[in-house]
Amino acid sequence: MSDAVPGRRIGKIMMFLAWGAGILLATRYFGAWEDRQHNPNPQPRSVKGNGYVEVRLLGNRAGHYVVDGRINGTPVTFMLDTGATQVAIPQPLARRLGLPLGAPIALNTANGRSEGWRTRLSSLQLGDIRLNDVSALIAPGMEGDGVLLGMSALKQLDFTQQDGTLVLRQRSTP
Repeated sequence: MSDAVPGRRIGKIMMFLAWGAGILLATRYFGAWEDRQHNPNPQPRSVKGNGYVEVRLLGNRAGHYVVDGRINGTPVTFMLDTGATQVAIPQPLARRLGLPLGAPIALNTANGRSEGWRTRLSSLQLGDIRLNDVSALIAPGMEGDGVLLGMSALKQLDFTQQDGTLVLRQRSTP
């Protein structure tokens, strides 16, 4: 027969469950913290003024501006890239967005030359900033789900950067 007291056994089980819950909560907390470090702008706030809409973005630890937005109403994550001529979308994401493959185009990337396709975005949104009919390209060699927000979109906005904050401003047409 066992000499273990029934209360002691329940105590050990409760201690095991408490440790498991603690590890689960810590994992969840630090996972969310890591996500915020990569993308400090998951829900960009907009400021509306007289004749403009403005969105302020914080840079991440690496100094990049990453922000959640929408393409044709579907949520995506953008990384702003003033060195990119076009908005560049990874091919698997373009498929999920239902983007048509337009004319083929030769791409010069950091990884060398490749071939992609032209496409058009009906809408692109960052907070309350909304751009329509934006030229973009579908890049088969891009990894992940991040969209490079290049100059085909950014040229339609005023932007300034200072002290780790980027301000995007869209002027209203009269």
